[in-house]
Amino acid sequence: LRVNEFLSTAFPWFGMDIGGTLVKLSYFEPIDITAEEEQEEVESLKSIRKYLTSNVAYGSTGIRDVHLELKDLTLFGRRGNLHFIRFPTQDLPTFIQMGRDKNFSTLHTVLCATGGGAYKFEKDFRTIGNLHLHKLDELDCLVKGLLYIDSVSFNGQAECYYFANASEPERCQKMPFNLDDPYPLLVVNIGSGVSILAVHSKDNYKRVTGTSLGGGTFLGLCSLLTGCESFEEALEMASKGDSTHADKLVRDIYGGDYERFGLPGWAVASSFGNMIYKEKRESVSKEDLARATLVTITNNIGSVARMCADNEKINRVVFVGNFLRVNTLSMKLLAYALDYWSKGQLKALFLEHEVFKSYTGILWSSWCTSWAAKFQLKASDNKCHPRGTENHRHNCCIICHWKPGNKRIIIPKFTVNPFALEFVLYFES
Repeated sequence: LRVNEFLSTAFPWFGMDIGGTLVKLSYFEPIDITAEEEQEEVESLKSIRKYLTSNVAYGSTGIRDVHLELKDLTLFGRRGNLHFIRFPTQDLPTFIQMGRDKNFSTLHTVLCATGGGAYKFEKDFRTIGNLHLHKLDELDCLVKGLLYIDSVSFNGQAECYYFANASEPERCQKMPFNLDDPYPLLVVNIGSGVSILAVHSKDNYKRVTGTSLGGGTFLGLCSLLTGCESFEEALEMASKGDSTHADKLVRDIYGGDYERFGLPGWAVASSFGNMIYKEKRESVSKEDLARATLVTITNNIGSVARMCADNEKINRVVFVGNFLRVNTLSMKLLAYALDYWSKGQLKALFLEHEVFKSYTGILWSSWCTSWAAKFQLKASDNKCHPRGTENHRHNCCIICHWKPGNKRIIIPKFTVNPFALEFVLYFES
């Protein structure tokens, strides 16, 4: 017996990615609630939905990115809008207390979360919010979330894009990119630090390497050098600065290009290399320092990504992560650097929802966890039923639940789209 909507799970549906700098929350707002469902809804659920969807700001630091909202989306047979909310990780205790005040634990006692904060703040969720965390691997969630986001239309727009003519500012323009055939793919996730994954299929991927020099490094150094108070302020300053006032270029050393090794005169020979001179330090502006910091971090990420792409024999590189939020400067730098230094062999790709890859994957996992709990299935119960083995092997079964002696097992599976779930229901004789 095959059914597409065999199971339903209680709202609210959401997932959390608790990073080193930001907490990212995805929330699915159902818009197809029946009169009967509305009548049966408890007040705490109505209160949570109203609070999340009727505001664009929460306190002084929480923000709902309205421009990224995915409207009229079908998820697990339900129609709704997918909202994306973010706030600083340092404010997470306030968020947990708010959940307690709104009696969230009466709706769910287990939350799905990923990121380092899922471990760091686990005790706070338990003691303050009376909630338990189901911790999920952030790289698994990143890949599944990325594939899902790209599989749905961004309100009629393409999700994936690149920059054409990145080396010519007057001609540089954003162009849609078709990612229907995504593999192989190098994914560069730029958060506080950087992780790089080689993705060969939705189930076959590995972490190639990473670097500690990421978005957190940029903001930390900018704060020290310029006194800026936020990521947005740092980017604003960088947009007005000239990095060549702080950096030493190839032409500063050779008087022009270093032709023997193909190094153009404009290439950076030494980041902040001009700051060894007193007169340069006295003339450089805070905006110049912010721009030089941005260029330094971005160039390093691009260099590591290019070497990984060469080693893995992959020619498409997708850059995601909070560092790229409202950061067109870095995106264009990455696009140009990969194209120039690879002689056109590598293409830098970007996504409209650059911040929200990993916890869209959690939204799916949260749903699976909910229905597993409904049927009182535990991780220790995960087995392949003898009659389900072929299905598991050939149709990428995510999770098989079967208890020996039971008359029924349920195997959720997906084919191309990791969220296009079907359920196979087996009855034993």
